Amino acid sequence: MQGVFVLLLLLVLLIVVNFVGFFQVNGESAVGDPGMKRDGLRVAFEAWNFCNEVGREAPKMGSPRAADCFDLVCDPLATRKHQQPFAQKSTSTALSIHHKVTEEQNGLGVGKPFPGITEEALNDPDLYAAQKELYLGSLCQVEDTTGPWQFWMIMLKNGNFDTTSGLCPMNGKKVGPFKAPGRFPCFGPGCMNQPSFYHDPTSLSDDNYTLSGGFRGSYDLGADISKGTDGISYYEVTWEKQVGEGSWAFRHKLKTTSKYPWLMLYLRADATKGFSGGYHYDTRGMLKMLPESPNFKVKVHLDIKKGGGPKSQFYLLDIGSCWKNNGERCDGDVLTDVTRYSEMIINPETPAWCSPTNLRACPPHHITPNDTKIHRNDTANFPYGAYHYYCGPGNAEHMEQPADQCDPYSNPQPQEIVQLLPHPIWAEYGYPTKPGQGWVGDPRKWELDVGGLSSRLYFYQDPGTPPAKRIWTSIDLGTEIFVSNKDEVAEWTVSNFDVIITS
Repeated sequence: MQGVFVLLLLLVLLIVVNFVGFFQVNGESAVGDPGMKRDGLRVAFEAWNFCNEVGREAPKMGSPRAADCFDLVCDPLATRKHQQPFAQKSTSTALSIHHKVTEEQNGLGVGKPFPGITEEALNDPDLYAAQKELYLGSLCQVEDTTGPWQFWMIMLKNGNFDTTSGLCPMNGKKVGPFKAPGRFPCFGPGCMNQPSFYHDPTSLSDDNYTLSGGFRGSYDLGADISKGTDGISYYEVTWEKQVGEGSWAFRHKLKTTSKYPWLMLYLRADATKGFSGGYHYDTRGMLKMLPESPNFKVKVHLDIKKGGGPKSQFYLLDIGSCWKNNGERCDGDVLTDVTRYSEMIINPETPAWCSPTNLRACPPHHITPNDTKIHRNDTANFPYGAYHYYCGPGNAEHMEQPADQCDPYSNPQPQEIVQLLPHPIWAEYGYPTKPGQGWVGDPRKWELDVGGLSSRLYFYQDPGTPPAKRIWTSIDLGTEIFVSNKDEVAEWTVSNFDVIITS
């Protein structure tokens, strides 16, 4: 009898352990649409110039902000007739799409008022775009028990920089025009232009079973993309889902040219309020809870069809945040706020610039999963191959030398970047351990311990200051084709994207 009691006790303990373990592994989703499974899609579009501003709108295109947000409505009579109307391929199931944003609202541009816009922003392209995002967010917002959320964000960025334009600050400081021949790509005046933008609003197939829509356009403003994309830049994001089943599949395409050799396209989960990674404006997004290191994971399925050539820095993932060099939270002061990025590049053609002979491209130290600190001059133990490049903030006053400071112009404030490469040292976190994993021909569903890894990465702080809370306001993936010397094309599909708070 006693043996039976012990056996039952062990069984109960096993069930409890498994139950607790289940919640530790799965936790609570930080995004409004866990795993991209919600039929009523919320997705938005934003385009930026080199320093994460707008500068000038493209002619007749409005401010480069747009959204496709809708609810899928089922006819109650059809519901009674069919027990599972969302899961059946039935033409008799009455479904309809109720869009939350009109094409007139998507086309709003400087000078055109909308609810909530300030007088200061009405004719300022940068402020107008920021406030238009808030307006679109209000139209798309979904109320939730843990806080409201708005949309997944498609981000497009042009890497051209006309240094004679005076459009970009230097580490947050306003600077006038200057000449820097050959330092940045630019074909001449106008090279920082915003793209054309065309929207295929989400529609429902005739059989009431497939939802699909998309955004597309080109930086070549005179181009007719309906006649093909030969010789012109091009971007496209389409989405598709079967009603009531599975995840949305976001298919991306990005094409560079000699005029536009540095382009970026990402799918982002951003903060629902406050500053997202890289911005000094209030933003809207999908993260209804902000993940903090070390307690979060990211799940995603990634299928890369075309890599974009040797200069394509494909990120699995790119996480962004902001804190000052003294560890305090950012408050919008572009002189003292610092954007912090961590990026895992999975293109196998990307080399490790960090090496024993190039210590300035390495972070000062590496921390192992068991919290052993290895200095970069320890040539026998430092994992140089795990780092593509590190650069510190342009306003840091106590960086360990030798050191590179990050480009001072490509963000509205100073920035710090830690770029990683597949390496065995990252195995414990679920990241690629060797070149080629997850690349073209190797689609994978990833479960990444992003919180654990990001808690051990080096980020600069002023000596003697308390460690910053590493709270991440943007989590995204996609590619940055970094100044290609020929026309390149990248194509990839993202689905089942989720951010899990583990404790």
